Amino acid sequence: MRVLTVNTHKGFTPFNRRFILPELRDAVRTTGADLVFLQEVLGRHQRHALRFMDWPEVPHYEFLADEMWPEFAYGRNAVYPSGHHGNALLSKYPIAEYENLDVSLSEAEKRGLLHCVLRLPRGVELHAVCVHFGLTEVHRRAQTRLLCERLRDRVPPDAPLVVAGDFNDWRLQAHLTLAGDCGLREAFTELDRDVPRTFPARWPLLPLDRVYLRNARVRRARVLSTRPWSHLSDHAPLIVEVAS
Repeated sequence: MRVLTVNTHKGFTPFNRRFILPELRDAVRTTGADLVFLQEVLGRHQRHALRFMDWPEVPHYEFLADEMWPEFAYGRNAVYPSGHHGNALLSKYPIAEYENLDVSLSEAEKRGLLHCVLRLPRGVELHAVCVHFGLTEVHRRAQTRLLCERLRDRVPPDAPLVVAGDFNDWRLQAHLTLAGDCGLREAFTELDRDVPRTFPARWPLLPLDRVYLRNARVRRARVLSTRPWSHLSDHAPLIVEVAS
């Protein structure tokens, strides 16, 4: 199974200079990912829809899913007069159920955890959580605790689990908690590599984006930081190949 996580930056290039969602869709399709974890994906934006000629008529997560990912789930985090955005999961496997957990700790910074349960072949249930944490350390600590509580209460200890997204955790404090209290394994460190640097996309310096696993093995992991990815968002995506 291939897992991709990408902060879509609402469909714009870094610094919002150009709308590039169609180009991002083309790039995402080339990865052959089975699961795509999306952060900062737009559900609706009335003003942008009037401004840009190539603005899709459907929500951005549905536009990205196209015919490649028949199943998708969306969790609305931030709502404003023109529309809303949040996290989404695109899946080639049936999504049996999903729930969006609001972990916002301030009105200015809306954040969420999108928890999906997928039906895999042979009756296996995979839990997938799409994450977008806050910019401040105190918020991230609280959001990490909420994530750990969610996993403890709602995910069977023997179930395969993937947690991926934008953790904004450049100081690796959440990483230590997730590896310790939650029993999660970060994909790159499982391959004896450093936690991946993903921001800014053109010259990645900060380790913001992650893929964590439980009851699954990592076969390969890569940061997508070259063209076209370096021009499609302010974050470099991660692609991870997972096996049971």
